Amino acid sequence: MDAASTRFQRLTHTGRAPLRWLSGWWRIIFFGASLLVLAMSPSSYGRETRQALMRHLYLDTAPILWWFTVLCALLTLVITRIVVVTALSYGLSRYALEMVIRVLVLELIPLTAALFVALRCTIPNGAALAEMRRIGHFDALARQGIDPVVTLALPRALAGMFATITLAALSCVVALVLAYLAVYGWTFAGAPAYTHVFGHVFHPAVSLIFVLKTLFFSLAVSIIPMASGLYDVEGDGSRESAALQGLVRMFAVLLVLEAASLAGNYS
Repeated sequence: MDAASTRFQRLTHTGRAPLRWLSGWWRIIFFGASLLVLAMSPSSYGRETRQALMRHLYLDTAPILWWFTVLCALLTLVITRIVVVTALSYGLSRYALEMVIRVLVLELIPLTAALFVALRCTIPNGAALAEMRRIGHFDALARQGIDPVVTLALPRALAGMFATITLAALSCVVALVLAYLAVYGWTFAGAPAYTHVFGHVFHPAVSLIFVLKTLFFSLAVSIIPMASGLYDVEGDGSRESAALQGLVRMFAVLLVLEAASLAGNYS
């Protein structure tokens, strides 16, 4: 009887797993929609929210901006050198610069910026929200008539979006400049050819996909860790559980977005 009861409990637990999985994603979607509505509402930006937003914009962007840009610059020089030398050895030098732009600017830098901001800022922020909820800070704010989502979650999510877009934009500009210098050197003689290659890569459809991908990356790395911190329905409510769930879900969404971007760019 005990064995049959244990087997039944295991089957019940297995059957509920997909429902918990769907429930977790539904909460993320609902939270993301609510957060976007709050972000577009002027009434959300009271004095406390504005102060928290400015603080998080600085803390989540300024400390990592310059050394992430330097890291991308070094990566650009190394990859450009490897691609150019390899293309020359096979007689494909005219495709080298286009390949560098496609690999670095279109694909690697936006994804790297999103992952970097997630690991450095938004996942720890989501874990911090989980801890504040666990110790009752959310309930204390609610008793005071303060919406904790507006004052705590919204500034962190907007700061994560801002950091992702800023890092991706600045690093892409630096990569484009360094790719030109690595191929043509300190001269403007290669500007017409470089402009032609750039225009060939960034035609309107690819440019739209690039902008949308970067925007959706910023939304994914900002909203999913926040939602996992606030609605940790599958874990135990701890910082570690929220961080792990946010990381797994975020990686899944980023992979889907990257696959859709590749299909749109090269189909």
